[in-house]
Amino acid sequence: MSEAARWYVIHTYSGYENKVAATIEKNVENRGLQELIHEVSIPTEKVTELRDGKQYEIERKTFPGYVLVKMVMTDESWHVVRNVRGVTSFVGPGSKPVALTDSEVAALGVEKNEIKVSYAVGDTVRVADGPLEGFMGVVDELSVEKNRVKVIVSMFGRETPVELELHQVEVDE
Repeated sequence: MSEAARWYVIHTYSGYENKVAATIEKNVENRGLQELIHEVSIPTEKVTELRDGKQYEIERKTFPGYVLVKMVMTDESWHVVRNVRGVTSFVGPGSKPVALTDSEVAALGVEKNEIKVSYAVGDTVRVADGPLEGFMGVVDELSVEKNRVKVIVSMFGRETPVELELHQVEVDE
């Protein structure tokens, strides 16, 4: 049944996002609806703010007034979410909720896909995709959370650093 679960966006009163998310999670637990409503998320981003000459790292809501819910859309699940205090509506035309597409979910970063990397800094790798396909290089920096790898490639007798996505590089056999 979890195959039918999709991400939906609900509109809330501004400032009620955390309260709405907590209430939905509480209702799911109290009513035993874990198979219908899987996850509730409030997209946030870390921002460095400068106040009184000091830097502070704060977490700010990416979309104030919106909460994301991964759920199987049924009359019961719609009713549970829609009747939470602070929820104004689902995002979609009229009263019909529209699920986010896979590309929209990926762009929002609400679902983390585990990426397994079979190489480390200092390993010799081959570029498997992109304009430098087939070139050999050495891994200089690796950032799994940002999906980036920096490879030093020798081109025309020069060492050139190239930044690629993790899937564009593979271990040289």
